[in-house]
Amino acid sequence: MAALMVTFADGMNLAAPIYNLALVAIVVFMFIKLFRTRPVLPVYMTPWHYMFGVICVFIIEEIITVLRATGVFVVEAYINGFFELVIVSLVIYLLLLQREHIIKNREH
Repeated sequence: MAALMVTFADGMNLAAPIYNLALVAIVVFMFIKLFRTRPVLPVYMTPWHYMFGVICVFIIEEIITVLRATGVFVVEAYINGFFELVIVSLVIYLLLLQREHIIKNREH
């Protein structure tokens, strides 16, 4: 019976990526609503497009994590580091774009 018990950490390792994908589905729905909305005033949307790219990379990372955890897909764990590098790079870039846009609008 003890062999069938799963520790809390093992349970979280199995369940967390699946919950992340469920929450990301909600976020993707919200992004679709955001991109379909036509604002009355001009809105600077470029950083949001990059944020959507971040979400897409995260989805790919989580799918690979779930497939690795279930044993369907065999990929080394260091691959997640590459995804994290892309995510962090995109976030830094979108923040720099937003900063540049704010500085440019302050001058006008």
